[in-house]
Amino acid sequence: MQEVLNAMKERRSIRKYKADKVSKEILDKVIEAGLYAASAKGSQSPILVAITDEVWLKRLSKKNCEIGGWKEGFDPFFGAPAAILVLVPSDWANGERDGSLSMGNLMLAAHALGLGSCWINRAKETFESEEGKVMLKEMGIEGEYSGVGFCVLGYADTEEVKAAPRKENRVFYL
Repeated sequence: MQEVLNAMKERRSIRKYKADKVSKEILDKVIEAGLYAASAKGSQSPILVAITDEVWLKRLSKKNCEIGGWKEGFDPFFGAPAAILVLVPSDWANGERDGSLSMGNLMLAAHALGLGSCWINRAKETFESEEGKVMLKEMGIEGEYSGVGFCVLGYADTEEVKAAPRKENRVFYL
């Protein structure tokens, strides 16, 4: 139990990655953790798309950059060699919550397996766009889905990031 609590305290968002590929074996372990996240009514609503293909990573990063309003050439995926896209059914009221829990599990599992990770936003906007809807079809995903986030993954190319001190007055007991 202490290992889980330590992982929660130690995991930090990583924004610079080595080019080293993440093995399918490790990626599958991270994905499994995402699939075991709690979900409303046990719906298991999120679907996960593992992306290691460089063309897809660049394409999605470019779209993310456009939505974010950054200058062309900025990589909002920070050079990560892998990403896991979390999608939820558009008509499921608890989808965003379910997907958020999956994202948390993905990032904790990545940390436990020696990977860095970062939650990248703008998946919702990506897949609401016409271009994004075409991408989903190209991925083989049928139906109406909303993007929750991209969990970019890889081996950190930075010094260890320490947690900031926790702010006070954030807990109340009744």
